[in-house]
Amino acid sequence: MLKQIRNPDLYHGSKKKSNFFEGWYFKICDRADDHVFAFIPGIAKGNLTGEAHSFIQVLDGKQALYSYLKYPQDDFSYQKNYFNICVENNCFSLNGLKLDLVDKDKIIKGLLKFKKIKKWPDSLINPGSMGFYNYFWFMECFSHVCAQDGEIEGELQIGRKKVDFTGGKVYIEKNWGRSFPRSWIWIQSNSFAQKDIAFTCSIGRVPFIFGSFSGFLVALNLGDKFYKFTTINKSKMEIIRKDNDVAILFSRKNLELKVRTLSKKGLFMQCMGPKEGAMIPLLEENLKGEVELELRDIVSSKTIFQGKGKSTGIEYGGDMMF
Repeated sequence: MLKQIRNPDLYHGSKKKSNFFEGWYFKICDRADDHVFAFIPGIAKGNLTGEAHSFIQVLDGKQALYSYLKYPQDDFSYQKNYFNICVENNCFSLNGLKLDLVDKDKIIKGLLKFKKIKKWPDSLINPGSMGFYNYFWFMECFSHVCAQDGEIEGELQIGRKKVDFTGGKVYIEKNWGRSFPRSWIWIQSNSFAQKDIAFTCSIGRVPFIFGSFSGFLVALNLGDKFYKFTTINKSKMEIIRKDNDVAILFSRKNLELKVRTLSKKGLFMQCMGPKEGAMIPLLEENLKGEVELELRDIVSSKTIFQGKGKSTGIEYGGDMMF
């Protein structure tokens, strides 16, 4: 168990028999920000007999098409000492992914290699993006950013068309536990006009020992600089929601980060998520949104970064009460 805590990328469910889920989220987009997909391999172990299964979720952001591909539980395999998981003949790691899928009579097949992977900076006390919360084994849901940013080489056969992802971007995260939070917001983009820019934002209303709290993990990569706004470092947050978009203000000491999403309602897809280990329709996700960011030093009144990210993932779930 300690090995998984210190390396959150790894599979955590080998000893879980029920009431457990674990899924890895791979978001890829091509260099032109035209094609954007998410592939979510994982395993679900509900409380009902025969309910356990492995799965791959497929999200086509451009077409706003979603599929849930279900497999026997035994089709899920993993490596104990490093991050590499497979569902049937489809394999996923920090080094790349190999797909051999049939999705509604459409073939998705090919090999993509990942390079220049940027990890979330961590330490022994604060492993992974959730930090010391990883040691609280009783929590309902855990989240971890496996790769904040990365580059792609290779192409995929998608139906009758070959899509070249070389020069595009990859983002990888994962979730595991019993259920998703009571409510959550997720925003992510690493497709900015400037190079080496990556942004991720996860907000959730998290059950805890006595009651619940609003936890968040927010990070902005500007080249080699990594700006974090998290519950752990005592950042503050204000949220305003209007229709299918949000404006959020994060602040910590002298730093202030403004976040605003821009999306089209018709591009949201209803997706499956875990509730007590079982997978049910639980969330809405859009892969073709945009996000506007402004990072400022409010003491010196200096704008550190201002820009717009394309191929932005935007996801909402639960009652949206924070």
